[in-house]
Amino acid sequence: MEKLVYVITGKDDSLVSSRCEKLLDSLIDHSQKATGLFNVESNSASISEVLDELRTAPFLTGKRVVVIKQADDFITKYRELMETYFDKPCSTGILVMTVSSWKSNTRLAKKLPGIGELINVEPPKRGELPAQLISYASEVYSKKISRNAAEFLIDISGDEISRLYSEIDKLAIFADKEKTITEKHIESLIGHNRLFNVFSVIDSIIAGNAAEAIERLRGMFADDKSAEYTVVGAFAFHFRRMFNAKVMTGKGEPIGMIIKKLQIWSNRDKFFEQLKRISLKQIGGYLQRLAETDYAIKTGRTQAPVAMEQMVLSLAV
Repeated sequence: MEKLVYVITGKDDSLVSSRCEKLLDSLIDHSQKATGLFNVESNSASISEVLDELRTAPFLTGKRVVVIKQADDFITKYRELMETYFDKPCSTGILVMTVSSWKSNTRLAKKLPGIGELINVEPPKRGELPAQLISYASEVYSKKISRNAAEFLIDISGDEISRLYSEIDKLAIFADKEKTITEKHIESLIGHNRLFNVFSVIDSIIAGNAAEAIERLRGMFADDKSAEYTVVGAFAFHFRRMFNAKVMTGKGEPIGMIIKKLQIWSNRDKFFEQLKRISLKQIGGYLQRLAETDYAIKTGRTQAPVAMEQMVLSLAV
């Protein structure tokens, strides 16, 4: 059953906006949006303008939908008048607001359940991301992407869902008429340069050349504006692949089998040369140090470029 007021809240603007568009599509047919949908500029609109729109009789549609995006300041400014409206909302007008936060102890929040619905938009957890990407690729582009390919994309691009959706957008175009987005598509379009750069930094680390490692790391940040968000994932991917390859070589598995299982498509010779120069214990230490660095970045204790330089210096000594 449709409500008269919807409040969509969340910290990620892109996710909130996407959820808002889905809600609008369910509330009003696309052919009726020209006459039945009114978007309000939250920083310039007055409460009287909003209430007039909500109370205006629908034209060529059964309802009128009024949308206020990023409405936090608007709500603060007109809270008392909005509380009055919540007491007696117009039966032919639907109010949709997006906000970054919605405190449950306010009078406005306590009135909402009687007339409307609060939609809380939370970014998916790390374990939920592959399924989200598989669903997005299928629903938006009618393309398949395997869980392994989705995991690979997350590894080299980070776990920010809106950025991952953007990568799927590019990959869908890159794959063209092919029905499946593969690991090779991902490496060719997104991962090749990123992984090659990480490879070169790690090569300098293993050689004990701290100055060269830092220079190459800084080059990554200079060349790739998204590196601040993807660098940890790219290093983690390479360290994990090194760890798995080291374990497999220790068990005597053939190189060809390792290449196939770990999907090592480029820099194969250099990868195995690199592997010979490092122990399993060292790789484990690298992964531990990277996990500590990732935690420091995500908790806001430091910035990615600074944290990664500190990590690279400590590993190259």
